[in-house]
Amino acid sequence: MSAVNDTKFQPAVFFLSGILGQEKIHIWISILFFLIYVTSILGNSVILFIIKTDRNLHEPMYIFLSMLAATDLGISLSTLPTILSIFWFNSREISHDACFAQLFLVHSLTFTESSVLLCMAFDRFVATCYPLRYTSILTHPRIATMGLLSLLRGVVLIFPLPILLKQYRYCQANVLSHFYCLHPEVMMMACSDIRVNIIYGFFVTVSSVGLDLLLILLSYVMILKTVLSIASHAERLKALNTCISHFCVILLFYMSFFVLSVIYRFVKSSSPLFLTVMGNIYSLVPPLMNPIVYSVKTKSIRTRIIRVLVK
Repeated sequence: MSAVNDTKFQPAVFFLSGILGQEKIHIWISILFFLIYVTSILGNSVILFIIKTDRNLHEPMYIFLSMLAATDLGISLSTLPTILSIFWFNSREISHDACFAQLFLVHSLTFTESSVLLCMAFDRFVATCYPLRYTSILTHPRIATMGLLSLLRGVVLIFPLPILLKQYRYCQANVLSHFYCLHPEVMMMACSDIRVNIIYGFFVTVSSVGLDLLLILLSYVMILKTVLSIASHAERLKALNTCISHFCVILLFYMSFFVLSVIYRFVKSSSPLFLTVMGNIYSLVPPLMNPIVYSVKTKSIRTRIIRVLVK
C-alpha cells in the first residue's frame, strides 16, 4: 500500500523557479538574456562559418577552435528554450524526461568542451615545443579522432546519470532554483538513496575535468619553459601571444565550472538566487565570451571577420 501511495503522489514534473522575487521585472531581464543568447549564437556561428569557408584556416588550431564553437553553440541551444519560456510565457513546468534529457545535454557538452580545451592545449604545446614536427603530429585524421573521442567521452561519462535519476522516487518539494536542469540539484530532489550519484558524479568530475585541467597546466609549464629558453625577446612575445586567447578561455570555463561544483557539494546554505546567478554564469558566459576573445586576440580571425563585414 505504501509503495502505491508513493507512486501516486510522486510529482510528474519539476518546476523551474527562474529568479525568485524578481518576477515583476522578468520581461526586462529577458531582454538582457535574449541579447546574450543572440550574441553567443551569432558569434559562434560566425567562427564556424569563417573557418569552414576559408581554406587558409584549415589548420589544427582553427579546427579545434571550430570544435569549441560548435560545443558552445550546443550548450546555448540546450538551455535557451526553458530560459526564454520562463521569461516570456511564465512556463515553469518541465517533465522528468525532458529535464533528464536537458541535464544530459548540458553536462555532456560541458565535459566535451573540457576535452576540446585539452586538445587545444596539446596543439599549442606541439606548436611551441616541436614546431618542426607540428604538421606531422597533428594530421587531419588524428585531429578528427581527437574530436570524436572528446565527444564520445562526454556522452559515455554522463549517460549513466539520467538513467540513475530515472530510477529514483521524487519528493513533493520539486522546485529547482534554476532556469534549466542541472544534475546536482535534480539529484537533491530525490527521496531515495542518492549515494551512487554523489560518488559517481564526484568521480567523473575529478577524473575527467580535474585531469584535463591538470594536463593543461602541465602543458603550459612546458610551453613556458620552452619560451623562456628562446633568446630573442620578440620571439618570446610572439610565442606567448599565440597562447593568450586559449588561456583566457580556460580561465572562463574552469573557474565557472569549479565554483558551481564547490557550491553544490560543500556550501549547504547558498541562497536560491545565488545558485541561479552562478548557474547562468556557468552556461552563458563561456559561450558568449569565447568567440569574442578569439576574435579580438587572434589576428587571422579578426581580419576575416572584418573582411566579411566590409563585403
